[in-house]
Amino acid sequence: MKIVTYNVNGLRPRIAQFGSLLKLLNSLDADIICVQETKLRRQELTADLVMAEGYESFFSCTRTSEKGRTGYSGVATFCRVKSAFSSDEVALPVAAEEGFTGLLEIGKGEMAAAAEGLEEFSKDELLKVDGEGRCIITDHGHFVLFNLYGPRAVCDDTERIEFKLKFFKILQKRWESLLFQGRRIFVVGDLNIAPTSLDRCDAEPEFENNQFRRWFRSMLVENKGSFFDVFRANHPNRREAYTCWPQNTGAEEFNYGSRIDHILCAGSCLHQEQDLQSHNFVTCHVKECDILTQYKRWKPGNSLRWKGGQSIKLEGSDHAPVYTSLLEIPSVFQHSTPSLSARYIPMVRGLQQTLVSVLMKRQTAEQVNSDGDIIKESCSERERSSSDHCSTPGVPSGNSRSSSSQNFEVLSSKSNEHSNRFSMEDACNTLVTLGGQRTKTTCGSEPKKKAKRSSQLSLRSFFQKSSIPSNGVGNGTDTSTNQIDVPDSNHLSNETPIPENQGGSPKQCELNSSASIEDQDEVDVCTLEKEKNNFALIEWQRLQQVMQNSIPLCKGHREPCVARVVRKRGANFGRRFYVCARAEGPASNPEANCNYFKWAASKPRQK
Repeated sequence: MKIVTYNVNGLRPRIAQFGSLLKLLNSLDADIICVQETKLRRQELTADLVMAEGYESFFSCTRTSEKGRTGYSGVATFCRVKSAFSSDEVALPVAAEEGFTGLLEIGKGEMAAAAEGLEEFSKDELLKVDGEGRCIITDHGHFVLFNLYGPRAVCDDTERIEFKLKFFKILQKRWESLLFQGRRIFVVGDLNIAPTSLDRCDAEPEFENNQFRRWFRSMLVENKGSFFDVFRANHPNRREAYTCWPQNTGAEEFNYGSRIDHILCAGSCLHQEQDLQSHNFVTCHVKECDILTQYKRWKPGNSLRWKGGQSIKLEGSDHAPVYTSLLEIPSVFQHSTPSLSARYIPMVRGLQQTLVSVLMKRQTAEQVNSDGDIIKESCSERERSSSDHCSTPGVPSGNSRSSSSQNFEVLSSKSNEHSNRFSMEDACNTLVTLGGQRTKTTCGSEPKKKAKRSSQLSLRSFFQKSSIPSNGVGNGTDTSTNQIDVPDSNHLSNETPIPENQGGSPKQCELNSSASIEDQDEVDVCTLEKEKNNFALIEWQRLQQVMQNSIPLCKGHREPCVARVVRKRGANFGRRFYVCARAEGPASNPEANCNYFKWAASKPRQK
């Protein structure tokens, strides 16, 4: 059995990267796949994002309305199964729970109550820590699996530090309660904690004194805790084994990161001889645990940041997946997928219909079919009367009447009399301009083509519409043909003798003169536009050159720096600064970032 944890940094972009959710999951080739930071809201859980053939999925989304955190975080657990019903597979959970406090939705029809061991906390405290979509619990019979996305808190953000402390304190109480009941626990996910200096590049001397790192280490077996760090149990001394790298500094190029994605395990093994001291779940059932570095965004052979690679967009998450393989995990009793499964989400399954609503829809459909002949007949009569009333005088309306009749017979089979009345009115309300006179005409000949209204008409279209002779209508000639032939009248006069009223008519001369003026105006406009574009391009190039000349050179490599802007709220918010363009890396590596920093001359605008 294989378990994978992966911070995807947005489920949508990862699905787009692999082509589909199924391809993403199959590429990881695991029985249980726990993903964090899905960045999906509850109303966005559609079938293409949550359902894949051969997998059952369970989601937790953020519920908070706090500014900046809607559609943030989120976790999901995907379980690869042969059947979602009457199955004895361990990968298919026997129960599932959103959150870890017990107050969120457990399943359809199940009452929510605070979990055992959390009685000392108020309901508001429990709902707050569970409101950001950071945990999904699945019970797999032999063990309980926590899929976690731990909060991040920077050193000067007291509010988030307090939230993070409360989050892990309540979580620890839930673990202790389950262990007291004799349950085995797996904790997987991005905990946002690197426990030791071995798990962080260039860790400072005081690195391990952080309160969250001390708490993490206190939970481990070597410090008389209950949990094994499964990766360190298999690789106790491995260095530079990182799972996360900063996105904006190119730190992956020099593997300058942290190990904050973990797999923890607590509890006894599944063997009967539990009196042996060496028996525990990790030593008896864990085959291997490692980092899937092939999922890193930056790969050997990619262009370096300071050699043109900075503009290249790297696909993938800023985290790498971590996996563990388990041995000798027997089957469990037959069960079906829990009601928290994504297959039961209304956006995926659809809203349940009552028997009465189904019968009413069927009765309505039968009534429409039985009245179809009456509707067709009434539509035909209305069409004939409307065509006589709406057709243009002097223009034959037989074709329009025939086409409209066919069109409305199709409509009548799909719609009621009320909708046909409005369709007929829409068809008759199309206006064309003929000889300066606005008249109504039927649109049956081209029912699917509707002129799209434009906010601004071209000069050419204005002259063409206003210059159509009014006496051309009475000849039975199509009006669209007259409009097309007007610009080509000079060309036709050179090839074919012109009828008596076309050779030198005042209207024709006026039209030719208008067309010539129009063409000249268009040439002038195009020339003016080109001059403006050329001027703007020259100015932009000049500004770029000025900006390039003002960019300082870093002292470590004598290379142009890159400009950044302070995004953190404070006295320097919005202020520009310059840093070395190279990727972040160890201080001992001369090829890495030299840590050059310089403020730009401009000050941030005071708001």
